[in-house]
Amino acid sequence: MTSPEPSAAYGLTEPLQQAIAEAEELIANAPFIRTEADRLEGYEYLSGRIRMAMQTAFDYDLEQPLFVNPTHQFSKQGLDNPDAVYLNAYLREGVEYVVRGRRGTSADLSFQVMGGAYTADSAATSLMAFDDRKLQVDDDGSFEFTYTAEPGAKTLIVREVFNDWDTETRGTITIERPDTLGRPRRPLTQELLRKKYEVAARSLTGSIQTWFAFPQFFQYKEPVNTLTVPARTPGGLESQFSSIGHYELAEDEALVVEVPRCDDCSYQGIQVGSDWYASTDYETHQTSLTKAQAVTDPDGVMRFVIAERPPLDGEPIANWLETTGHRTGSLMLRWQRLERDLTAADGPVVHTVSLSDVRGLLPHTAALSDEAYAARIARRQQAVARRMIS
Repeated sequence: MTSPEPSAAYGLTEPLQQAIAEAEELIANAPFIRTEADRLEGYEYLSGRIRMAMQTAFDYDLEQPLFVNPTHQFSKQGLDNPDAVYLNAYLREGVEYVVRGRRGTSADLSFQVMGGAYTADSAATSLMAFDDRKLQVDDDGSFEFTYTAEPGAKTLIVREVFNDWDTETRGTITIERPDTLGRPRRPLTQELLRKKYEVAARSLTGSIQTWFAFPQFFQYKEPVNTLTVPARTPGGLESQFSSIGHYELAEDEALVVEVPRCDDCSYQGIQVGSDWYASTDYETHQTSLTKAQAVTDPDGVMRFVIAERPPLDGEPIANWLETTGHRTGSLMLRWQRLERDLTAADGPVVHTVSLSDVRGLLPHTAALSDEAYAARIARRQQAVARRMIS
């Protein structure tokens, strides 16, 4: 049997090759790079953007829909929440979809239909957002609902958010089109593959440009080393409030963030992000905390210390958020599955201090041994592995 001539399909990957080269230029010349470590982190970030672009182009099929997981510890974007598992399914207007699942024990399970896409110039539009309280969930956790994609609907996003990493478990979820169920997938053609590589190319460069620009709409409009009053997240979930900001700290400085523990929501969390507008290493460092993971003082306030070095006379504490070598970066607090609106009194108060002055702002905080802190990190690694979000 003779092999087909290779020239017929030559050049299919060319758009992606060119996009990777363009993306590398964007990463290498990012305006916020200060150190070689920043640049290396950028190249790691690029690998995640390539993964996401390939997944976006090759995994989805409008005829045979499924949920894909484009954002996880190896593919970060949009100041991703370390406490969330994200699932996306692409939609076609006017088509009926059936979503089935079994509720896990996570703090929140929410659904959002988005129109358009995030770009360097604009945000996507939220067409619908709700959580599982709007669904009929059976005693065994199973649920089902039907949705006909409205005009402009492009993506169904599912977020499963964990407040207690040690005890809460994932559920299961699927999506299908009844009108195409049972049919085989389209056969591969050069035209189809060429289109997929072109989609991957556009997605790659577009996502990098988008997330370079996105924090300028929100975080970086605020004064440095501050956090906003809690407000409904723009374009976000129905029951989510957030507080945003950005920081700039010297090695001997710290931010002390005081925020009341909220018992009127199932999830409350704080995180540090990088200038790549992505989560930092939340597996082997403590760069985020939920109210279940944090220590609450007797007055009902959680006091977090954001710093490069162990903040209590050179020793770690339970509520230390590590900046992992990032002198600058993003900050975000989230409240989800709220039962009431939040006010300024529910929000954070921020102090910028020298490390030597941290103790005076932590009247109830005790230092941890290095072994105790390492045990906290070990539990984080084990929890991420259990969620299998890669």
